[in-house]
Amino acid sequence: MRKFIFGLIIGVVIPAAAGYCYFRYGYAPVATSSTPMPFEKALAQMALDARIQKEAPKKEAPLPANETNLAQGAAVYVENCSFCHGLPDQKATLAAKGMFPLPPQLFTKDEMVTDEPVGVNYWKVSNGIRMSGMPGFGEMLTKDQIWQVSMLLKHADKLPPGVQSALSKPALSPAPQNTPVVPPQHKKR
Repeated sequence: MRKFIFGLIIGVVIPAAAGYCYFRYGYAPVATSSTPMPFEKALAQMALDARIQKEAPKKEAPLPANETNLAQGAAVYVENCSFCHGLPDQKATLAAKGMFPLPPQLFTKDEMVTDEPVGVNYWKVSNGIRMSGMPGFGEMLTKDQIWQVSMLLKHADKLPPGVQSALSKPALSPAPQNTPVVPPQHKKR
């Protein structure tokens, strides 16, 4: 019985206490520029995949993927998503570069989600992704708008010219680099 208790202490209590101390005393990486914790990306992706598999709509979009709906999706995307996820043929914004994890640039060949079912895109846009900076738009956009954005992302590699031009909005002006911040002057009484 002593060996069992000793094994329990070595196998459970000490690792749990070490994990607690790792977080409690500030050793865990919390800055966006910090290197990720071991297995952080793999565990987060596993949890996300399992949840989406369980909850994402299995059906096709209830709207046709025609130019009108794709153009509406483009307008919603430019307004709500492009700041983090970018636009075709444009570099990532400075804000996106400062996020962790880096938001995928959804119009670059390597990061398009055209191979995902449209229901998966719908789930991500509607619910957001915890601890990633991705907000859930389920309370801010209509279901049709979420489907339209989801279809836009599904068809991002083969959009009609009119939809492509709707996505060519100039990028937000990047913040000036190395500009000193001047504190406001306080009036003396």
